[in-house]
Amino acid sequence: MDRPSIRHGMVLLAALAILTTPFFGCQSVLLTAMYLIKGTDIEPEYKGLKAKKVAVVCRPLVSLEYRNANVGRDLAKEINRLLQERVPKIKTVDDRKVARWLDENTWEEYVEVGRAMKADMIVGVDLENFSILEGQTLYQGKANASIRLYDCKTGEVVFEKTLPRSVYPPNVPIPASDRTEPAFRREFVRVLADQIARHFYAHDPYADMAMDARALDK
Repeated sequence: MDRPSIRHGMVLLAALAILTTPFFGCQSVLLTAMYLIKGTDIEPEYKGLKAKKVAVVCRPLVSLEYRNANVGRDLAKEINRLLQERVPKIKTVDDRKVARWLDENTWEEYVEVGRAMKADMIVGVDLENFSILEGQTLYQGKANASIRLYDCKTGEVVFEKTLPRSVYPPNVPIPASDRTEPAFRREFVRVLADQIARHFYAHDPYADMAMDARALDK
């Protein structure tokens, strides 16, 4: 079921709760109804990407590039997509344009890339660890990453965060017989991208609570 359908169902449940409750003593029901209608989304930690031109770059450790080819580009592409979809009026630089520039140029600082892309801001992700295997027969994604957001005009860091270690699924590894390695890798990249990108848009803080069940259902 998609998000609009879920929200529509919540609204109907809220209306039913109000209509079937006596007027007096219904404050708690009204609060519950408001919760159902508004949802559980919280504000992002950084709100300043609205209406900005933004580039995204992910820089893995060199050793990761050998073990997980293109993981940095795949992660940047997914973060780019999420920002484009969920941050109001944002304009993201095409990830293919960024990738071409990275192939053709030597660079050290994220701001260099942002300025070359004529971006207002650049999201730089340092990927320090990325793996998907737990032993020989199980999948469990693990990654460590940190985020720095730069103002390309001033060169200043306007937001930074070291993320807790990402583990997917968090408690129950998936048997390798259940899906292919490339499929699980794509799945984990999407999860990690959301855990990074959600710092810049409203999101449900409880979305990860059922991650084990969702992973096994795929």
